[in-house]
Amino acid sequence: MTLQEKDSQYLWHPYTQHKTSQTPIAISRGEGALLWDENNKEYIDAIASWWVNPFGHSNKFIADAIYKQLTTLEHVLFGGFTHEPAIKVAEKLMEILPKNQQKIFFSDNGSTAVEVAIKVALQYFFNKNEKRTTIIAFENAFHGDTFAAMAASGISFYTQAFQGMFIDVVRIPVPIKGQEEISFDALKEVIQKHNCAGFIFEPLVQGAAGMVMYEPEALEKLIEICKENNVLTIADEVMTGFGKTGKTFAMDYVNADPDMICLSKALTGGTIPMAITTFTQEVFDAFYDDDINKALFHGHTFTANPTGCAAALASIDLLQTQEMQDNIIRINKSHLAFQKKIENHPKVITARTLGVIFAVEIKSDSEESYYGSMRTKLYNFFIENGVVLRPVGNIVYILPPYIMTDEQLQKVYKTIEEAIEMV
Repeated sequence: MTLQEKDSQYLWHPYTQHKTSQTPIAISRGEGALLWDENNKEYIDAIASWWVNPFGHSNKFIADAIYKQLTTLEHVLFGGFTHEPAIKVAEKLMEILPKNQQKIFFSDNGSTAVEVAIKVALQYFFNKNEKRTTIIAFENAFHGDTFAAMAASGISFYTQAFQGMFIDVVRIPVPIKGQEEISFDALKEVIQKHNCAGFIFEPLVQGAAGMVMYEPEALEKLIEICKENNVLTIADEVMTGFGKTGKTFAMDYVNADPDMICLSKALTGGTIPMAITTFTQEVFDAFYDDDINKALFHGHTFTANPTGCAAALASIDLLQTQEMQDNIIRINKSHLAFQKKIENHPKVITARTLGVIFAVEIKSDSEESYYGSMRTKLYNFFIENGVVLRPVGNIVYILPPYIMTDEQLQKVYKTIEEAIEMV
């Protein structure tokens, strides 16, 4: 039996309707920005395998760090114990995060990083004997698949089976250019009408919504409104963190600091699942008490896994090299040139770029659903041509590994141009 045949027999894949979808491609190896399937067909991984792999597949620097840690201490429980790799990760993050972040909490993935943040926002006020039960989020947000993270997400088909079971979430419009005041007014109204504990947002770029972008100044104003009303702010940097927007964090563009930050995906360079939620000292202090019931009773078996910490340290070291920073600038310039080339194409609605993120919205004769016919046609075309891209409806985005070559980038652009002509 082939790997594909065995897969069909045993496995259940994420975001997949198995009755109508094609059999998943069996990947046998990866190197740099390339993947090879079991038949040795080559693919360019133009989305860094769901945004996690900025330094390329089979990265030896990270692999060596993981191996060294595995032969020293692979794992130890984090309840009642600690270890050097976790402390080093904390010290490293304190150097590069907004200066108001003082405490870090480890978990397993982006959803759990968000889950921790939302639980903390709600319990923060509970510990202060103040009832606040509403979370504010953007329309069409995506924050993950665990229950609180899913509740904060606004893409309906991810959540419709669970309506009526969620925590209280109220949505406001994204402050895209020209609609900033609508967003500001909506936030003020929500805070006035509800007992709001926190506001969670994807800073500057809404990933799963199709790389929807908005300006730092708009986010500054929203954070200012929250601070004026003692509403905690949560920056979900799971997608945007570690260089994607051109700076280490998207919040580095913003002249306002959140109370909490959620990190995952590129944290370990695409090697080992790990997530972190960071907090201000003020937030932490609301849980620091003689009363045991005011503690944060949340944990994961693999919290602060030493091997994952070693991968994170190596990943951050790579990000900070001049070579990687130059690569981010190089890809950004290449994206901007491609944007200029195609943005006036008669089949293109808009094209946009921030850092290594590029997105183009293609005209459609009908209203396109998230997993609609155009998306399927585009996806299949890209795969046939050896490029891994996952369109969101009629929006095609690129979010490549930083080590992708100019030649590989040009092939991705050319394939997108061909796809635009095809639809």
